Amino acid sequence: MDLSLYDILYLASQSPRRRELLTQLGVRYELLLADAAEDAEALEAVLPGESPDTYVQRVCALKAEAALQRRQRRGLPARPILTSDTTVCRGGDILGKPADAAEAAAMLATLSGTTHRVLTAVSVVSVAGTHHALSISEVTFRTLSGEEIDRYAASGEPLGKAGAYGIQGRAAEFIERISGSYSGIMGLPLFETAALLREAGLRF
Repeated sequence: MDLSLYDILYLASQSPRRRELLTQLGVRYELLLADAAEDAEALEAVLPGESPDTYVQRVCALKAEAALQRRQRRGLPARPILTSDTTVCRGGDILGKPADAAEAAAMLATLSGTTHRVLTAVSVVSVAGTHHALSISEVTFRTLSGEEIDRYAASGEPLGKAGAYGIQGRAAEFIERISGSYSGIMGLPLFETAALLREAGLRF
């Protein structure tokens, strides 16, 4: 018996990488982005003493709740909603999205020659309820020269990316080893996401 209920979902994310990864899975989607009146950035504020694992899952759940309210406010069909959040951490320190090239360079200098964690949380809201998953990966950077860091920071690629780099871009040459999910490091772990979407009744 086919329990699939939907063949399209709402993606509540501006990330082009998440769009690419959903397309890779063969998942059809429509964007469900924040209104101008919504303060989407406020959802990503770190609470005092919050661990990276708790932070990324809390933010993802808040994004899911905001997206559900958005769908209801706009009177849209009750299709599943997908949200995701990625954070990079070294120890207990959360490395968010750099505000400028100088902050990006400082983050990259912190990551140089070390191993850090990349955490990506996924939430899917559907008639079956809200379900969550967390992907945890480890990434080891080779030692970077000051010139390499400055050149990459000045390229603009680190802006808008947690930890000031994108594994699918020029920073791939910095990465000596990964352990975990490549797609999770990109921003949407496909194994966990596919399982959540099937649970929500999505056909793809």
